[in-house]
Formats: sequence, structure tokens, C-alpha cells
Amino acid sequence: MTKKRQPSIKLYTIGFTKKNAETFFTLLEKNKIKVVIDIRRNNSSQLAIFSKSPDLSYFLENLSNIKYKHFINLAPPSDLLKKYRNKSITWEQFEKKYIKIIKSNDDFNDFNYNLLKSACLLCSEDKPDKCHRRLLAELFKSNNKQIDITHL
Repeated sequence: MTKKRQPSIKLYTIGFTKKNAETFFTLLEKNKIKVVIDIRRNNSSQLAIFSKSPDLSYFLENLSNIKYKHFINLAPPSDLLKKYRNKSITWEQFEKKYIKIIKSNDDFNDFNYNLLKSACLLCSEDKPDKCHRRLLAELFKSNNKQIDITHL
């Protein structure tokens, strides 16, 4: 019997909506997250006070010893988000457009995959099914089969 090789990169995703600070930070700490990669267009939103910049960076680094990185160019463009939210495009159309945009993006194409080790992609959506963080995680995995994705 051949032993299945373990993935070398464990990538997590999380959305802060419907989570209080205790739940959010406990999930990150429990899963031994080393870096939070914020992929929101607007990281200063008041939706959850603990998740706005620069407070989030402070909390992560000083209370949980977790590094914080913001990659705004991995977020969907504002006009694309607006079209989806206004229901002028479907989720399937959003997915196709977002993936096309990201695949042509230098921040994606030149991404240092070592940064993904014990990392967590952050956005606002509660669930990953209709969220760009899932799409981005899957794109990373399509480029590196060693990635194992867990949604928190």
C-alpha cells in the first residue's frame, strides 16, 4: 500500500461576516495561521469593527502573532462587484469575469507561493460558495497541486 503524500501547503480562507472578534481570532489561532492575506477591495469597512484597517493588522500582529498582508489587486474590481450586487450579472458571470481578470494580473502570476504556507485568505462573505476568496484559492491550487484548501 502506497502512503498518500500530504500537501505541502495548507491554505485557509475566512470571511468575517457573522463572526465576532472572539470567534474570528480563535479560528485563526486554532488553525495555526501565520499570515492573513486580505483580498478585499475595501479593507476599511465598518461592517465588523475588528476587521478594518489598520486595526486588523494591529490585532493580528500584536495579539495573535499573525502577519497581515493586503493584496488589493486580488480583489474583484469595484465595477464587477457592483454589477453582481445589483444583479445585473449572475454569480456564474461574475466567476468567469473575476477568473479572467485574476489570470491576467501580475500580483497573481508573480505570487510567492511560500507566502501561502499556513496562510488564510480574508474577505467579508460569511460562506465561501459565492465568494472570490474560494475562487482565488482554487486558482492558486490549479497552479500548485500541493495546496490543500480549508474554509473556516
